Amino acid sequence: MGSSAAIIRADVETLVREIVARRLGSARGAAPTLAVHASARHMHVSREDLDSLFGKGYELTELRPLYQTGHYAAKETVTLIGPRSRLISNLRILGPMRSRSQVELAFTDAISLGFENLPIRLSGELDGTPGAFIMGPQGMVELKQGVIRAAIHVHMGPADAAWYGVKQGDDMKLRVGGDAGVTFNRVRVRIDRNARLNVHMDTDEANACGLHQAREIDLVK
Repeated sequence: MGSSAAIIRADVETLVREIVARRLGSARGAAPTLAVHASARHMHVSREDLDSLFGKGYELTELRPLYQTGHYAAKETVTLIGPRSRLISNLRILGPMRSRSQVELAFTDAISLGFENLPIRLSGELDGTPGAFIMGPQGMVELKQGVIRAAIHVHMGPADAAWYGVKQGDDMKLRVGGDAGVTFNRVRVRIDRNARLNVHMDTDEANACGLHQAREIDLVK
């Protein structure tokens, strides 16, 4: 009884949101400005692992800012050693530091390193993922887990979420037009009060849809 009531309530809430969105569509103003970026392979590093890789107390040096406020590509790079000792050198670290280290790869990266069936996860969802060895100028660390294929996702603030009528964890669709037109059906919503509206896809996905030449891009519920 309780389970059925919960399902019915969820359906009602979804229906109400859709009705409100349709009725307020003309009054909610122009669509927010959407940026879509290809995210190349990279690493997020914890304090403990940064100490092991670069030396105790080492601090990342900003190379260039990223689209999201407070995030940046660091000057520092590391070498990733995958299965069967295959490696990728000059793997860029992105800041700021995280509570757990992780490596985000595209599908072709995973193949070249020898990873089989590398799981697609959102950033931070690392339990049950494979690990790797990371080599820096001052040492090496073994990640027991934390290597993923990053799931395509959209960052947005509360106002953007209200405009689209979505909530944290919802899936949206991204339509990329052009000669290689593609629709991505599971773009996960990530809401943060400081976020700018921004879809992240990996380099394989960007190449598949011809993102660099796309002129027609729509994000829809």
